[in-house]
Amino acid sequence: MSAILIKNCAAMLTGARHAPRSPARDIRIRDGVILEMDELTPQADERVIDARDCVAYPAWVNTHHHLFQSLLKGEPQGLNQSLSAWLAATPYRFRGAFDEQTFRIAARIGLVELLRSGCGTVADHHYLYWPDMPFDGAAVLFEEADALGMRFVLCRGGATQTRGLESDLPTALRPEKFDAWMADVERLTAKYHQPGTQAFRQVVMAPTTTLHSTTPQELRESARLARSLGIRLHSHLSETVDYLDAARAKFGMTPLQFCAEQEWTGEDVWFAHLVKLLPEEIRLLGETGSGIAHCPQSNGRLGSGIADLVALEAAGVKVSIGVDGAASNEAADMQSETHAAWLLQRARKGMLAKPRYEGGEFVGGGDAATIEDVVRWGTAGGAQVLGLTGTGTLAPGQAADIALYRLDDPRYFGLHDIAIGPVACGGRAYLKALLVGGRVAVEEDRIPGLDLAALGRQAQEAVFTLQRRAGVRG
Repeated sequence: MSAILIKNCAAMLTGARHAPRSPARDIRIRDGVILEMDELTPQADERVIDARDCVAYPAWVNTHHHLFQSLLKGEPQGLNQSLSAWLAATPYRFRGAFDEQTFRIAARIGLVELLRSGCGTVADHHYLYWPDMPFDGAAVLFEEADALGMRFVLCRGGATQTRGLESDLPTALRPEKFDAWMADVERLTAKYHQPGTQAFRQVVMAPTTTLHSTTPQELRESARLARSLGIRLHSHLSETVDYLDAARAKFGMTPLQFCAEQEWTGEDVWFAHLVKLLPEEIRLLGETGSGIAHCPQSNGRLGSGIADLVALEAAGVKVSIGVDGAASNEAADMQSETHAAWLLQRARKGMLAKPRYEGGEFVGGGDAATIEDVVRWGTAGGAQVLGLTGTGTLAPGQAADIALYRLDDPRYFGLHDIAIGPVACGGRAYLKALLVGGRVAVEEDRIPGLDLAALGRQAQEAVFTLQRRAGVRG
């Protein structure tokens, strides 16, 4: 692999907790790994990337997505609905309309959108499965991620039970048989899963939801199989108050208690959302070392609420950030997501402020989350949740997953601290370069070999196809 020297960075945020900023301006890369960070002299065999006026971050790590939804943005029937009604109106209504070609286009759109925001690692919670499917979605996802040079984690979703939301829909699809589902997890693990903290391909056990998608016995068996295979565990949990009601009605306990009884907590487990948690559930998550994929834009778009990351991290929960599916988040990229995370943690604390005559002790939440916190959650936090701890920070010995943002748009003019620009100012910064494992995946804001205009035309045609198949268009 070629040697690279990144020169003249204006600032670096490392993603590390105890040293979030580096005084270094140069980064030397060998064999896909950061060799040193300092003021460095170019060597004869090195390609030099001039990062003058650029900010260096670790490449983002997105820990929760649904890539197939990239063709369902702004779908009118679900646009103003909360979670349950939105599920029936949009993803469940359209899921049977996907074939291999439309699915591939959706995956490509989602991965390109992430890549152009500086994201190098994607965990996709892929639950588009039914018996006797005519295409292998997992193979498509790995192929598309590989073509773009991204690290990809397949969270193999699925269900043997349904919520009942699908039963009245004309495109309703049958659930899988448990044995067939587990056999496919074993197949995928044997074919794709790579061990190690800098792996490019991994597989995760990921029932669509722990409360609704399987029986308690199946949930326990899935956890045991995952651990015997050496893979991690992921699912949705406590996205809305419906989870609290369902867990009490079905099992007489909280959602987290139910998961713990089925062996679905621990250092190898992370859940998406965790918006509606009781204090005892936060303690249990922390005691077991479980993790969260925080999805602030989707939670806001669906009106679900704001997860309490400050309390979760203080309790010992591993915190990461995910963009969720584009059908509930029309800006499914990591710059938009981290900007939202920064603002909404502050807003959440501010909403708790009381006047002094009622015992209030603070006025607002401006101290709830710093830019450095958000960068850590979106990089090192994600790497920790996924077990890819050889990535996610800028430090010698770590994988050279590096985003270089050139802040030359008027939105960045006047910044007193250029390092915070990619998160604080919102929008998408010009990507001077994105390296993943030392390979240049984006250069001068372009993805080599990608025709964005052609992809846009394919997307439009695919949307029309899905609408026609779902009965929306004649």
